[in-house]
Amino acid sequence: MNAEQVLVVPTALFHEAGRFQGLSRDVDRYLPRLLAPPNVSFIARAAAEQDPGFKQIIPYVVMRWRDQVFHYRRGQGTTEARLRALRSVGVGGHINPCDHAAGGSPYRLGMLREVEEEVFVETGYRERCVGLINDDATPVGQVHLGIVHVFDLDEPRVRRREADLIHSGFAPLAELLAAREEFETWSQFVLEELTRQHQPEA
Repeated sequence: MNAEQVLVVPTALFHEAGRFQGLSRDVDRYLPRLLAPPNVSFIARAAAEQDPGFKQIIPYVVMRWRDQVFHYRRGQGTTEARLRALRSVGVGGHINPCDHAAGGSPYRLGMLREVEEEVFVETGYRERCVGLINDDATPVGQVHLGIVHVFDLDEPRVRRREADLIHSGFAPLAELLAAREEFETWSQFVLEELTRQHQPEA
């Protein structure tokens, strides 16, 4: 069986665009450059996981209905062992060559494929790309770069398809933020950003 290939960009390219820690809302600054065809490539995932010279591009999709956010806990079958048992508000994963073979944007097709593989979305929604996540403070974060999308749902009708998304459902944003230490780092960044968005302007 062939080893999994994943979409990456050179870490140096990300640094040239402007290195940051946490969540950046400056989508227009990063995405056109990082996702330009000459700048992306596919390499073996096993190599990418150990090589901080590349950032694996990961779509991270948040499902929101009013002030309720879809969440789950990662089960023991999760591919990324370093994230097992942690809670998450993000659905997504690696972009593979099959997404490129389908024509169009491999990133967008990969994002939609990952959502479809992990959950059933049984309602309409409006989609926005709200930012990028970088976390060089953890071994996982050093080799990944997240792109955060929010699906604002017409109804709270999302349920898990992937068996390893356990204890899933919707909960108020404030409740999830109060339990932030139970969540993977990327979800902590997202919960804080969503909370900022909900703060009334002075």
